[in-house]
Amino acid sequence: MNTDQAFNLLKDAGVTESISIQTVRRWLREGKIKYEGGNGNRITGYIMENTDQAFDLLKDAGVTDSISIQTVRRWLREGKIKYEGNGKRKTGYIIDDTASKPSINQNKDEIIQRLKLKIQAQDKHIEGIEELHENAKKILIQQRDMFKKEVVILKNEKSELQTETKDLLKENIELSNELIKVKENIRHKYNFDSTTQSNDYSKKLGLSKMASNKEMVAEYKRLLKITHPDHDGNAKVFHYIKSDYDNFRNSTKGK
Repeated sequence: MNTDQAFNLLKDAGVTESISIQTVRRWLREGKIKYEGGNGNRITGYIMENTDQAFDLLKDAGVTDSISIQTVRRWLREGKIKYEGNGKRKTGYIIDDTASKPSINQNKDEIIQRLKLKIQAQDKHIEGIEELHENAKKILIQQRDMFKKEVVILKNEKSELQTETKDLLKENIELSNELIKVKENIRHKYNFDSTTQSNDYSKKLGLSKMASNKEMVAEYKRLLKITHPDHDGNAKVFHYIKSDYDNFRNSTKGK
């Protein structure tokens, strides 16, 4: 291969012109190119022995592996390289498909392994989320059941309060009626005239003639409390009882 062929080779592989010139000159000094081209008239057809030689030259010129593979395959299809290499070159490039498959398969296996690890990590993450979801669900169900029980308890308490209220209202009505009856009896018992009054205090109080003064005082106080205007009593009856009580107290002072 002469200088013109080497120069065209590098240009076709995408190497810049300045680098191609420097590389060709170096190859000429190192004896990798046997002779120079004639008068600068470069020949278009590349003639190389095999793919291994093409890889070695491209690598020595600084071309990347991926571009070298594409370029060498194209040259082989175009007939610019006579034979395929035996894969034993020192550069470690692999041109034939059968030799490249293990590397590709190895890369695929690595990718698959990494994807499997990612999937496992995602599965664990999903399991953690599902566990949190289940725990939260259980807590919410427990709270719901507790609230339902509280609602039932409150309804029962409300029902009991309503029943107690009705009973209290009924009792209040009965007490009011009883108080009315007591007040009516007092009015009838103490139908006082403004001019005449009886001195039979025990009889007016509805007590026996043998009742003590202490018993009569207690009865007077009870009647005064019932008939007091502050307790919805009759003011006139209260006045009569109070006057009668004062007379009774005056009559017993010297005794």
